[in-house]
Amino acid sequence: MSEFDIPSVRAAISQLRGRQPNVFGSDGHGFQMNPVLSESEAAAFERDHKIVLPPDYRQFVTKVGNGGAGPFYGVFPLGFMDDNFGQCPWEENDGFIGTLSEPFRFQEEWNDLSGYPEAGLMKRNETEYDRQIDKFEGKYWSSGLMNGAFPICHEGCALRLWLVVTGEQARKVWEDRRTEYKGLRPVRLAGGSAATFSEWFCEWLDGCFATAGLTNWR
Repeated sequence: MSEFDIPSVRAAISQLRGRQPNVFGSDGHGFQMNPVLSESEAAAFERDHKIVLPPDYRQFVTKVGNGGAGPFYGVFPLGFMDDNFGQCPWEENDGFIGTLSEPFRFQEEWNDLSGYPEAGLMKRNETEYDRQIDKFEGKYWSSGLMNGAFPICHEGCALRLWLVVTGEQARKVWEDRRTEYKGLRPVRLAGGSAATFSEWFCEWLDGCFATAGLTNWR
């Protein structure tokens, strides 16, 4: 699926809002959508960051809602991410987000743990352990690793999903599990293929409908 069937998606979310199925994270968003962005606001974001938003994502934020209901704890508004108290705006090269116009570098799952201190080092030499872990974390959490992408959702415990906007993986959703030292990997659909934003969102709707005992919305 490269684009959304907007009337069907809106109707599906409305049905779920009325039914309120017990879906993970839905107690936070309640199947409510934020107001949509205007075309000029979406264009301004693209211009400011020197990118083109994936068509299905752009369609979502301008015709369905600028964040709100969605997988896990919901979809972030454009330009926002989670913090300890809710959501906050991010900026490029802020130490976490990279440069959106630079290509996303990965094609396959990545988890380079080289340089992680060996087991037992902390007990033998805490100073050396701290030096090695600081060096490792600086590499493992480098904002440059996430060039060409921005966060769109969080699963809790600082586990996030990112939308790739630049490079060969543009339009695909990637999962960031670095807080568990499990690295980065493409989100895959039930059939095993890498998910675009619209595919990821619509598969979530499918699951919500199944939980609610509703007839398939598509």
